[in-house]
Amino acid sequence: QVQLVESGGGSVQAGGSLSLSCVASGITYGNDCMGWFRQAPGKEREGVAGIDSYGREFYAASVKGRFTISQDNAKNTLYLQMNSLKPEDTAMYYCAADRDCSGGPEEYNYRGQGTQVTVSS
Repeated sequence: QVQLVESGGGSVQAGGSLSLSCVASGITYGNDCMGWFRQAPGKEREGVAGIDSYGREFYAASVKGRFTISQDNAKNTLYLQMNSLKPEDTAMYYCAADRDCSGGPEEYNYRGQGTQVTVSS
């Protein structure tokens, strides 16, 4: 059974940084893909960043150059370092995982409970 637990959200001013963590269980590294998606009120889910089963990273255009995804297999933890945050980054952020990596993180079958990120101007 896959379980994902996020932490690290909070409130910051524009230009600030936050780091999210996701502790995963039931994941098979090398077979599964993991990532982050976000959802703001009234908006659709948006894939933010992911790591595929080959360890390749991918990012949404809106966050490329500002966000960095990484994972520590020994700690079963996925990270998202967010720098130069903007008010439009405000959303609930979810960690997600799946064996099927054909879609983006917003389509993965497993997700955590989410952690809120709020960026004020």
